[in-house]
Amino acid sequence: MKFEELPLEYAVLDGLDAMNFVETTPIQELTIPIILDGKDLIACAQTGTGKTAAYVLPIINELYRGGFPEHAVNVVIMSPTRELAQQIDQQIEGFSYFIPVSAVAIYGGTDGIAWEQQRRGLELGADIVIATPGRLLSHLKLGTVDLSQTSFFVLDEADRMLDMGFYDDIMQIYKQLPDYCQVIMFSATMPPKIRTLAKTIMKSPEEVHIAISRPPETIMQTAYICYEAQKLPILERLFRKSAPKRVIIFSSSKMKVKELAALLKRMKFNVADMHSDLEQSQREEVMRDFKNGRIDILIATDVVSRGIDINDITLVINYDIPNDPEDYVHRIGRTARGTDGVGLAITFVGVEEQAAFHRIEQFLEKEVYKIPLDPEVGEAPAYEPEKNGKRRGGRFSQKAKQAFRPGAGNRKGFKKTGNRGNRERSKHTKG
Repeated sequence: MKFEELPLEYAVLDGLDAMNFVETTPIQELTIPIILDGKDLIACAQTGTGKTAAYVLPIINELYRGGFPEHAVNVVIMSPTRELAQQIDQQIEGFSYFIPVSAVAIYGGTDGIAWEQQRRGLELGADIVIATPGRLLSHLKLGTVDLSQTSFFVLDEADRMLDMGFYDDIMQIYKQLPDYCQVIMFSATMPPKIRTLAKTIMKSPEEVHIAISRPPETIMQTAYICYEAQKLPILERLFRKSAPKRVIIFSSSKMKVKELAALLKRMKFNVADMHSDLEQSQREEVMRDFKNGRIDILIATDVVSRGIDINDITLVINYDIPNDPEDYVHRIGRTARGTDGVGLAITFVGVEEQAAFHRIEQFLEKEVYKIPLDPEVGEAPAYEPEKNGKRRGGRFSQKAKQAFRPGAGNRKGFKKTGNRGNRERSKHTKG
């Protein structure tokens, strides 16, 4: 479908034309009419499908049509991270080139000058506020923002926000909104907690599901079936055999990320860790160093598996199995983004993770190649996912840690181990 076939104002279409946007993506084709009709919406679509435009375009279209209070926050867009908030702000600036709407992005990790600029933007009544939950809540508590006349409430990457522990913050913000506020939720996955949130804050929402893309064929997917205590020796042999450059290692636990980073540093590898315990300035410094080649190995939780575009990643390693098959796709999708489009993904599959990995294979509709273990690492367990279904997380075993102390030599011990009309009729009535 072409954008001109949608009921969008000419000023919006002019902006799209200036940006050479002609054809809609599937998520845009399905969701824009729903949002224009004033209905609550929950949409499941992964990063890279054009979801930002899917909600920004109909919202700025409605703002352009008028009927909203001046000097008021008419739109709140929630983002899990500063990086995504900045990206959304930039896209709004482009899409609204011919439309007199104002937007301000507010997020943590900034100095006093930036805080003051954000505060002034809020007090002047920006039409659109893009915010991370914690920072917006801080402004609410200080009385520097008023959401009593907000007409649109958007949750972008809602599953990530819940994974990062923002449920209570979201609910506190939601309680400041009027009853007529239209709620729009985008999520890459649809776990039960998302459905619970939707039932709590939405009114008879429409649902749109866009099937998640499978990983490109240019990504070579492989796996090691191993015991948990064999993962470190396998990793060391990989890096000793071929010096690591532009590698991301994913772990589901920030505690494991910290411990793995410490162990690899002890082994003299050039490594940094990325997780939610870091301050925003620290995360930005790590990402900058990794992009500039000053760090060879980035060890991270899923905080960087979506929304951050890094080219020329040569290898992605799943040290742990991700919680959801779709998260696996997001993780390994960090590679194969260079000029040659080729990448390698390796997954370490512990005994207790076999069932989860089998679900990933079923989702992919293919069997991932299992690399035989080197005899020096020990004998591999049998791959029996129907038997080994109970997942066990946690930290590294003491045995694994001891094996990588300086001077540790023998590693053989590892062998066993409403519609628009309804909204407009009531939009100026406080809830």
